[in-house]
Amino acid sequence: MLAHHVLFWLKADTTDEQKVAFRKSLETLNGVESVKSLHIGTPAPIERAVVDTTYTFSLSILFEDLAGHDVYQVHHLHTAFLDEFRSLFEKVIIYDAH
Repeated sequence: MLAHHVLFWLKADTTDEQKVAFRKSLETLNGVESVKSLHIGTPAPIERAVVDTTYTFSLSILFEDLAGHDVYQVHHLHTAFLDEFRSLFEKVIIYDAH
């Protein structure tokens, strides 16, 4: 199993409409055949010093293996998401774990 976790910080001037479109586009990534499970989130209202709540969206995807992850990286749904929304990113951090 491989976990792919992405944290997105969108630019401060991103509109609510753009955020809705961004989330809907993230949801399309579930259509990649190698995705075993997908979760989209926003910061939980937890106030602890060790919890980072500064990001805008979180994306967590589970793949069976590294090969599934590699399929995802070049899949047209993933590249279309990047092409359309990359300009909204202020910052992105990715954690991959197996």
